[in-house]
Amino acid sequence: MQELVTVWRRSTVGELSWVAATGPVGIPVVPLDWDGQPCVALPFAHADALDSLRSGVATFSVSDGSTLREETPAMTLTGRVDITRDTDGDRFVENLLEQEVVKHPPTRLRADSLMARRENWWWIGRVIVRLTDVTDERELPKRDRPTDAVLVRGTEDAPRVDVVTASDWDRSEITLWARDGHTLAGGTERAFAFAHAHSPDFERWERWCRGGRLREDTLTASVAEGGPTGPLEPFGVLARLRNHRSVQRACAAGIRAAERNGGG
Repeated sequence: MQELVTVWRRSTVGELSWVAATGPVGIPVVPLDWDGQPCVALPFAHADALDSLRSGVATFSVSDGSTLREETPAMTLTGRVDITRDTDGDRFVENLLEQEVVKHPPTRLRADSLMARRENWWWIGRVIVRLTDVTDERELPKRDRPTDAVLVRGTEDAPRVDVVTASDWDRSEITLWARDGHTLAGGTERAFAFAHAHSPDFERWERWCRGGRLREDTLTASVAEGGPTGPLEPFGVLARLRNHRSVQRACAAGIRAAERNGGG
């Protein structure tokens, strides 16, 4: 396991996935480490999604081939997680901020000094998810072309992640191929395929996805957002400002909601 934990710790981007009561969920994340435990520290803009992680079991994966060394495998670790709603950001600043500043330029801009942290208080509050007990670990094929995606399925207590590809993600019935060559053998279970790309400055970090039912190797999509893309261009000045304000509003609203519900 230690080798896969090391891959997580050294990676710049990864994925956090789980199966909620309403179906599979997957989001891109910055891989962090808390005393040897893989973890993520998500801004409160993601708090609503994380409310659906009620089973306490999630999958941490690293799949983006563009960020992995040639000899380093993609990987997935699944197990029990501990979730902490750190609304004031004290735990994040003490244990994780230094790591994220190195990996994530927006955090460097918003939190690399005491003054910046006071001004951007909404970015410091985090929902921290730590992998406390690994029950399954696997190496994965890397996502190394725009049409590759992470496929999430399984049960709330046993989510499964695979790397898949398709020739046409715009169809309502999408034929998937597992990148490791095995047959997906879907039994009409709910499935969620997603991938993500970012600009060099990470101000743009966008996910596209398809969700629906998987029968054998065919995903019948009822949810479709975006589509495959290569690396993204940075925002212009006005778009950067609009994005900053949008993220600020979403994070602040998430923190206020958590505080009303007794979080922190």
